[in-house]
Amino acid sequence: MSESHALLGQIIDAARQAFATLGKFQSETRSKSLSPLEETKFVNYGGLKMSQKTSSAPNLEHGLRVIKKTVSTLPETPGVYRMLDEKGDALYVGKAKSLKKRVVSYTRLNGLPNRLKRMVAGTRSMEIVTTHTEAEALLLEANLIKKLKPRYNVILRDDKSFPFILLRTDHRWAQITKHRGAQKRNGDYFGPFAAVSAVNRTLNTLQKVFLLRSCSDSVFKSRTRPCLLYQIKRCSAPCVGKISPEDYELLVNDARNYLKGKKTDVQKKLASQMQTASGNREYEKAAAFRDRLHALTKVQARQTINPREVGNADVIAISQIAGQTCIQVFFFRAGQNWGNRSYFPRHSKDEKQEKIFGAFISQFYVNKPSPNLILVNKLPESRSLMEKAFTEKSGYKVTISKPQRGKRKMLVAEAAKNAKGALERKLAANTAQEKILTGLQKILGLENDIERIEVYDNSHISGKNAVGAMIVAGAEGFKKNAYRKFNIKSEDLSPGDDFGMMREVFTRRFSRLIKEDPDGAKGTWPDIVLIDGGKGQLSAAQEILEDLGVEDLCVLAISKGPDRNAGREQFHIKGQETFTLPPSSPELYFLQRIRDEAHRFAISAHRARRKKTIYASPLDDIPGIGPGRKRALLNHFGSAAAVKQAGLKDLEAVDGINRTTAQTIYEFFHEAS
Repeated sequence: MSESHALLGQIIDAARQAFATLGKFQSETRSKSLSPLEETKFVNYGGLKMSQKTSSAPNLEHGLRVIKKTVSTLPETPGVYRMLDEKGDALYVGKAKSLKKRVVSYTRLNGLPNRLKRMVAGTRSMEIVTTHTEAEALLLEANLIKKLKPRYNVILRDDKSFPFILLRTDHRWAQITKHRGAQKRNGDYFGPFAAVSAVNRTLNTLQKVFLLRSCSDSVFKSRTRPCLLYQIKRCSAPCVGKISPEDYELLVNDARNYLKGKKTDVQKKLASQMQTASGNREYEKAAAFRDRLHALTKVQARQTINPREVGNADVIAISQIAGQTCIQVFFFRAGQNWGNRSYFPRHSKDEKQEKIFGAFISQFYVNKPSPNLILVNKLPESRSLMEKAFTEKSGYKVTISKPQRGKRKMLVAEAAKNAKGALERKLAANTAQEKILTGLQKILGLENDIERIEVYDNSHISGKNAVGAMIVAGAEGFKKNAYRKFNIKSEDLSPGDDFGMMREVFTRRFSRLIKEDPDGAKGTWPDIVLIDGGKGQLSAAQEILEDLGVEDLCVLAISKGPDRNAGREQFHIKGQETFTLPPSSPELYFLQRIRDEAHRFAISAHRARRKKTIYASPLDDIPGIGPGRKRALLNHFGSAAAVKQAGLKDLEAVDGINRTTAQTIYEFFHEAS
């Protein structure tokens, strides 16, 4: 399949996710008078009409020509456009109420900032998707930005899925548990929570108050006597019949009402049950109700920002300092504060605050449900359009509001204060980090600023389960999404051949860099490569890179000093004498820290691979032997070694193993004979 068809497949997949109600895929082509360099393809996907143009030329004039030729075929309808570079990577994804009017604006260079002029100059093809409404275009745009991460868009970073509480309804005895990911199981989902710790605290309270089971179905089924949670009054032990189904269902309903915000009703009910038990002189039972009531009131008292009149709402505030942005999100569900999280979106320094805020909010709710109310400290760009899109997506009315008075305004002010504080802390840390990198640049005699440092290390035990590791650090600290591990695949390496392992890791890493980012435009080339070792390791690394054709790359080796004392490390770099840094040097501490992080990451990767190997079985490699047959063989023979020694008749005697499968197993272990 051609590259253009692959890109077309990507956009179709994204469109399918955004608009599940659209019709079947159909394709048609239109012919137009195009230059020999260009070809236009149109595809209909339900109501989505896509076109793709391809061309190749490395200058601004050709970029303009590509855009102008695209404009000549565009309708004045809503849709999404993508600007692609010569490799087919997305430079920018945008939405428009009128595609023709929006895209034509890129041909008026006098009104464009330098950033967009660079984007136009890099444009070598465009893809167009027409949609039924502008709201659909907004959702599709957010989907594509999250998926493709275009260079010139505002990008929401660190958008991990949020944890929820799941009250399952697909089992006779409902289970309460934390959940992350797709909501496919039957039950009631409550969330999102900002962090797993907030979920754990809430679950802890729910166990104390409502005594619902949290164990898995397999554990529940195998219990013959109550577990420890029953003994410490965290579960009603439905697994062994300590509570009737009717009474357990009452507890489930109470928990559901509590999570929906009906806490007062639950409190009144517990208080009434406590009084009734006390009046009947059932003091032990009354004490149990008292403890549950105390746990409920305690968690409510712990809520510092807990406006009951807000109900379900997200409070989102933006703060900007020195061209950098922090956006703080607070989650309120059922009148409770379920935590907050800070985001630092990627954008150019000349981007307007309203546009950044609008792009963030639209991307934020692509993979999570939006509440009825979103409170903000600044009205985002395209607010009414987002309200319409979120309402259509969720099936209930969604409002984005900037409160002017009362407790809601105080909530937004509190979120803005948190956003500003988080940004100030980040800027302070970045300033200190940048100062260290500037000092390191002078020490190493580098001409360019240091933006990316890659640190490499290996981990193995006598050459077994060998793993190479790469960690990345820069002005913003560790870039953990850029970490990579390399399972050493070379079979001809002698045990403990660190040079051979380094050769494999460097070859795989830099061969891919040369292929994917030959000119360094994506910013994935390191300014410094740091390795753990002395002059020998440095020479080997330089030789490997030279064999790959990689030149002018600063390789720094760090080795332990006399008596292998930390703090007396020696540094080796090509063309310079071995040197040390003062023990109080912040640059020394920084290099020690990133070296130790690479060592930690390498050991973790090695342990994970070794653990996987420990639990591996020779039976895993036999064709046609899945988990069921493997279990049957082990239950019958007791071990994989006994299976290996078994004869054909013995193998055929195992449940689920027919003559053909028995022959396959026998030949697998006896093929050499």
